[in-house]
Amino acid sequence: MFIQTEDTPNPQSMKFLPGRAVLGAGELGIDFPTLETAQAGSPLAGLLFETDGVMGVYLGADFITVTKAEAVEWRHVKPAILGAIADFFTAGLPVLHEGAVPSSPATALDDYEGEDRETVEQIIELIETRVRPAVAADGGDIVFKHFEPRTGVVFLSMQGACAGCPSSTMTLKAGIENMLKHYVPEVVKVEAAV
Repeated sequence: MFIQTEDTPNPQSMKFLPGRAVLGAGELGIDFPTLETAQAGSPLAGLLFETDGVMGVYLGADFITVTKAEAVEWRHVKPAILGAIADFFTAGLPVLHEGAVPSSPATALDDYEGEDRETVEQIIELIETRVRPAVAADGGDIVFKHFEPRTGVVFLSMQGACAGCPSSTMTLKAGIENMLKHYVPEVVKVEAAV
């Protein structure tokens, strides 16, 4: 099995492309920021956490982003990660535990009514169609978490290579915030969800 790798804007994260579906086309990504979340949700993510220095795993439709500890060099962990991914897919194991599904931003709509719901629908659509495809190319994801109608603040979760990326603040402020403010006048500011 040949697995391609790509650097990401985050020097601690690398994108691994196994040349096959990971979650499948149209599937939302799933972030595993800890060993515990990985063990509960994905045999593949759990296996990758067994590599010393792995600090996070993000599974996308056709890629895997692995985030390492800053003190660890890629030349030390990359071969082990490549081997683990190849062995996993060769064995034909399921990527996710049964019942583990990506969370959908659409479920967040239930918290809003009337004009606020229309605003949130517009925010989610812009994020889904313009933001997520671009950041997925860099091995990450940005997911809608909440909109505060009273203050006009949108809260987004940074995942995969975007989490902890030195340029993520600039991406939020200069890119996403400006776009949302342009298309959705109710948006005043964008913040990273904690």
